[in-house]
Amino acid sequence: MLKIENLSFVYKRSQKKLFDNFSLSVEKGKVYGLLGKNGVGKSTLLYLITGLLMPKSGKVNFDNEDVSKRLPKTLQDIYIVPEEFDLPPISFRKYIECNKSFYPRFSEENLEKYLHCFDLNMDVHLGALSMGQKKKVYMSFALATNTSLLVMDEPTNGLDIPGKSQFRKFIASGMSDEKTIIISTHQVKDVDNLLEHVIVMDSNKVLLNESVSEICQKLLFVETSSNDSAEEALYISPSIQGKSMILPNKENEESAINLELLFNALLTDTDKLKVYLQN
Repeated sequence: MLKIENLSFVYKRSQKKLFDNFSLSVEKGKVYGLLGKNGVGKSTLLYLITGLLMPKSGKVNFDNEDVSKRLPKTLQDIYIVPEEFDLPPISFRKYIECNKSFYPRFSEENLEKYLHCFDLNMDVHLGALSMGQKKKVYMSFALATNTSLLVMDEPTNGLDIPGKSQFRKFIASGMSDEKTIIISTHQVKDVDNLLEHVIVMDSNKVLLNESVSEICQKLLFVETSSNDSAEEALYISPSIQGKSMILPNKENEESAINLELLFNALLTDTDKLKVYLQN
């Protein structure tokens, strides 16, 4: 669905390439988590994917079309929710009327359903909403466009605790086999139960591009106060319970993925984890 090939990019005022010969592929019908430290280029990558920035060299192909050409058939099938945005001080119904025609599969019925996830409706005025409410409304419109690719940059920033819980329900209600969602975030605990695939970036390279099911088949995530398994642990971090550990999943046990632990382990010793993930 999405293929990035030999991508290079540099900002005009920078002397260092942010991406150099960077490649990545994304499949259809999954929720992806894009993780990485500050400054590695996650937001920039999202803008390159959606055609808002142009690469110095290389290509971003979406359904076999170069997104930098900004063809109407490509733009009507991609939507981005940036971390920061402005909405005009008009009624939401007016906003819908002005923008829905750009997206042939837009559904007002779906929009009402998504707004309901956030305890909102279409009879709101955008100028009277808080930043958190604006984000909920904007994300609801984005999902209702029914584009094949939806890209979201730090979507849970600015949401309160109930809003973050509602967000998980909201994303789950909008998924289908024809839709792909890429979520770039530092708030991994807000999305760890949503993700089907994890991409971890660092210093112009992909450290991990793997499905959650494959990760959990090969790695075991454990919270314990015991030292019994410490010797075979691939990574250990202190926790309230005592220790958070990643172990080889030798007995095919079930465990929920701990994205924060996985991310820190990859940054500490990528090769050590890859030995088990690639077997």
